[in-house]
Amino acid sequence: MDRINARKISDVLKEFLRENKLDRKFKERELMESWEEMVGRTINRSTKKIYIRERKLFVVLSSSVVRNELHMLKEEIVRKLNEKIGEEIITELVLK
Repeated sequence: MDRINARKISDVLKEFLRENKLDRKFKERELMESWEEMVGRTINRSTKKIYIRERKLFVVLSSSVVRNELHMLKEEIVRKLNEKIGEEIITELVLK
C-alpha cells in the first residue's frame, strides 16, 4: 500500500467542513453544549432555551434571580465560552 498521500482522517474532515462552510455551525453547537460546564448544573436547570443568532448567544431563563446573577457575569461568560472553543464564536450574551 502506497502512503504518499496519507493524511489523518481528522484533518480530512476539518478540511471538508471548512470548505463547505460547516465548521462554524459545529463550533456553535459545541459552544452551546458547553453551557452547563461553564455555568454549572443549578443555573443550567433554569435554562429553558439556548441558541445563537448573528454571533449573539441567546439564553432564555425561567428564573429572574438567575438572570440577574448572570447579567453581572455576561462578559466573563462570553470570554470563557470563546476560549473553550478556541475562536470568537459569539460577541454578546443576551439573557431573556
